[in-house]
Amino acid sequence: MDPVEFREYCLTKPKVTEGTPFGETVLVFKVAGKMFALISIDEIPATANLKCDPDLALDLRDRYEQVRPGYHMNKKHWNTVEIKGGIPEAELRKMIDHSYDLVVQSLPRAKRSTIPPVAAPRRSVAAKHRARC
Repeated sequence: MDPVEFREYCLTKPKVTEGTPFGETVLVFKVAGKMFALISIDEIPATANLKCDPDLALDLRDRYEQVRPGYHMNKKHWNTVEIKGGIPEAELRKMIDHSYDLVVQSLPRAKRSTIPPVAAPRRSVAAKHRARC
């Protein structure tokens, strides 16, 4: 996944806004005014910060060398992830989804009720077949 694909995927989520509060080289994605992802567009390798459940964050750091404690973030709740190479794209999408869902779940009920639920992604016929085997 490259930064353009990362951006496009984040923007598919309901009620997501994009901004550059930390300068022109850092894109920040928010839902209902709360940040769930940010990506540095001029960094090589490309990295993104994603919110994460603390236990899952530790597990992901153990599983992938491209996942580290969040740079300039609360290291218990955020991971910095190299988005290009090493981590399967499906796993990166799950990390983005998890980050988005954590933020939505933390919103007050009134704000949360204005956000439509995200439909589960459709799996290909081949993926369904593999799941049954």
